[in-house]
Amino acid sequence: MNKSELPVVIIGAGPIGLATASHLSKRNIAFLILEAGDRIAQNIESWRHVSMFSPWEYNLDRASISLLERYDWEKPVDHLIPTGGELIDHYLSPLSNTKEIKPHLRLSSRVVAISRKRINKIKDYSRDRAPFVLRVQTQNATEIIHARAIIDASGTWHNPNPSGADGLPAIGEENFEDRIQYGIPDVSGNDYKKYKNKNVAVIGSGHSAINVLLELCDLQEQSSKMNIHWILTKSKVEDAYGGLDQDQLPGRGKVGMKVKQLVDDQRINVYTPFFVEAFEESKGQIAIKGQYEMTDNEVVVDEVIVATGLRPELSFLRELRISLDSSLECPTKLAPMIDPNIHSCGSVEPHGEADLRHPEKDFYIVGMKSYGRAPTFLLATGYEQVRSVVAAIDGDFEAARNVRLSLPESGVCGVPKAIDPNSHDNEHLEVQDNVCCN
Repeated sequence: MNKSELPVVIIGAGPIGLATASHLSKRNIAFLILEAGDRIAQNIESWRHVSMFSPWEYNLDRASISLLERYDWEKPVDHLIPTGGELIDHYLSPLSNTKEIKPHLRLSSRVVAISRKRINKIKDYSRDRAPFVLRVQTQNATEIIHARAIIDASGTWHNPNPSGADGLPAIGEENFEDRIQYGIPDVSGNDYKKYKNKNVAVIGSGHSAINVLLELCDLQEQSSKMNIHWILTKSKVEDAYGGLDQDQLPGRGKVGMKVKQLVDDQRINVYTPFFVEAFEESKGQIAIKGQYEMTDNEVVVDEVIVATGLRPELSFLRELRISLDSSLECPTKLAPMIDPNIHSCGSVEPHGEADLRHPEKDFYIVGMKSYGRAPTFLLATGYEQVRSVVAAIDGDFEAARNVRLSLPESGVCGVPKAIDPNSHDNEHLEVQDNVCCN
């Protein structure tokens, strides 16, 4: 088997995976995209109703634009802010259907394990010369695929953090799967009946949690019996509001101002810091138990939404030699650049192939998954990552080293569905949905 004749395998057909394909196509490098879902960008489909904080100019990859411009494609207006659905419909779907990409895209193909051909993790001899072996679960069978290089752009959206304040699932959390939802449910759409006139707790302090709160408050106007509870571990609720009117991204600033207004108006019951420890049944409801105001306490609700962040799925990489930061679970060299204790989205330094390398030659983790547990990822950052990685795979190390990135200082994440993120009116803010960029 001649390794050089094998394709580069991309794991994931989201924005970063498809951008990787565009860059490989531009350099005439054979590739294959393996997508676990039955459609492209399946993770984004789950939050199609959510508006991003970032305008189109930060959500489009340059190589992908060049590819789409060969066809009858109309570039979106740079300063407008898309929803997840618009990102798919106006950009990712047309891109995936180009003749340069579509023949090399395989849906319903989940990668369950990766190794080197005839070489396990502990063997050194000829390791770098051996092709990769991917075990892929399809609808009908388990297949073996060989690759010259692998670029893992599978993201983290499908792997949410649990509710427990210590990073573990709360005791009993698994017993309430029918009443706990993770991420950003479609409160004003498909999930409307689930939350109407209910007592609902939102656990989390990031923009995904805030987005959910804003949607719930919109529903509350039609549901007189509805109560909303916000559980977070921050020392004070003000720390969750973000940059407010000083945010360089107006969409994100509006979200912070709106939730602050709702808290001030006592539309939201705030518990902070509250450290969740257990879920228990309580007369048909859920008692969320934990430490609040230095004592054992509980919040009793009907439904729970957990928006406590994401973490990478690493189990299928076990036979590869990867180097990850012990706390963030991201590539070791990248950790100081993206540490959320230090950086916001916009203060992340430009980084490329050299910062994403692992001891396993020709294997890279890119996109949101490359950030591990850090919430500071932006699509624009991921696009520059894959441009650099593909250049290195092609042997163009000068281009790989020449990493450039310009971002708004306060970051680019997502907006909620009652605020018009494209409006310049700061007087009457309702909020659309919010999520981080991937």
